Amino acid sequence: MTDEAPAGPAAAPAKPAQPRNPLHGLTLETIVTALADHYGWERLGELVPIRCFAIDPSVGSSLKFLRKTPWAREKVESLYLFMLREQRREQQQQQQQQQQPPQR
Repeated sequence: MTDEAPAGPAAAPAKPAQPRNPLHGLTLETIVTALADHYGWERLGELVPIRCFAIDPSVGSSLKFLRKTPWAREKVESLYLFMLREQRREQQQQQQQQQQPPQR
């Protein structure tokens, strides 16, 4: 008898870690929800002109469409990355303003 694992379905190879990919580990639902919370559905429909954002918008209808439409999903993911960069810039500006002594 050996210490080998029992024969069965082969384990899937481990996916490489993606420490520099801000989308890694996020679901499309998380991304759409964050965008809708940040911009609102009306503004989101202007930024990414697709019907599921403009006419009777919902997370469910958006997910259905985005999962079937790669070009739209890419636009949404790009907008999410842009939103993250903007939030990071705003935080940095606030921190810099707090660190500067008041001028007379």
